[in-house]
Amino acid sequence: MRIRPPRSRRPLAWVVLSALALVSPVAAEEKPPEGFTALFNGKDLTGWWGLKTEDPAKWMALDPKKFAEKKQKSLEDIRKHWSVEDGVLVNDGQGLYLTTDKYYADFELLVDYKTVPKADSGIYLRAVPQVQIWDYTDPGKFKIGADKGSGGLWNNSKGAPGKDPLVLADKPFGEWNRFRIIMVGENVTVYLNGKLVVDFARMENYFNRKGPLPEKGPIQLQTHGGEIRWRNVFIREIGAEEAERIRKTGRRTEG
Repeated sequence: MRIRPPRSRRPLAWVVLSALALVSPVAAEEKPPEGFTALFNGKDLTGWWGLKTEDPAKWMALDPKKFAEKKQKSLEDIRKHWSVEDGVLVNDGQGLYLTTDKYYADFELLVDYKTVPKADSGIYLRAVPQVQIWDYTDPGKFKIGADKGSGGLWNNSKGAPGKDPLVLADKPFGEWNRFRIIMVGENVTVYLNGKLVVDFARMENYFNRKGPLPEKGPIQLQTHGGEIRWRNVFIREIGAEEAERIRKTGRRTEG
């Protein structure tokens, strides 16, 4: 007599797997931690426009009409290359960089990213490049620092503090990485996946090496040659009292 397996097991397993598949994208989304606000609403590109690597001293000096025209025109390019999938920002590796409408002075930024081999990206702070994102496995870029990993202030001068990350903290391709970036005055601290990679180093003004950084500016998510995805983009503005404490101690808290 042939014994048939219970019919309920396969349907039950299928139901469980299907439920997990449906829950996974939602589970990846987080609510802003206490004191933080979301820069990305998880639905569309509200609150963002487009810029490339452009000196903020120049475009911030435009009269209101010309600035409005520049901003509106940029949205045409943004819509071509940026989209939202399951609560995640997706860029195809081309086009303008996603740029916040709001300008920030001192802040703490949290952001997750996931990219692909050969891609090259970064995060601009106050519209100045950049906290670097590399393909740390690409031998073709080892000579310019890719093998050291992501998170460094790559546009600082050669040998300057912060240019190279203190440790290699990138996760393998296919996994999400998480940045925690603290900026006070001209100094930046960066944690990547919980590891300290930049320790309160001065960020140089790429557009004017002898000049100061802008006191305020937007956050930019750079795209450069390969798909990159972003989620859980949260920011907390730092007040004067806390900023002074950070200047004295070098950082807010441990990562």
